Amino acid sequence: MSVLDNWGSWKDFLGDRLHQAQGQGMEERTVNEMAYEIGNYLATSVDAKNEQEAVLRDLWNVADDKEQKAIAGMMVKLVQNEGNQQ
Repeated sequence: MSVLDNWGSWKDFLGDRLHQAQGQGMEERTVNEMAYEIGNYLATSVDAKNEQEAVLRDLWNVADDKEQKAIAGMMVKLVQNEGNQQ
């Protein structure tokens, strides 16, 4: 089972990666830029595995660059309290 198959698992996975990046001293701006790049990749190259991912993909696809960066930033905020916080 892929982490993409379940919304809760996906948020936990993203939360774990976020905590790992922060623990290694990655700046918030860099985290947000990476989230934007990942969001773009997922929207263009990966099929949605659940309804939440489909909604995010659809929003991403109609958004302009500034709005996509806002979506990426909101995803970072969403997963800040997810995963195994170390």
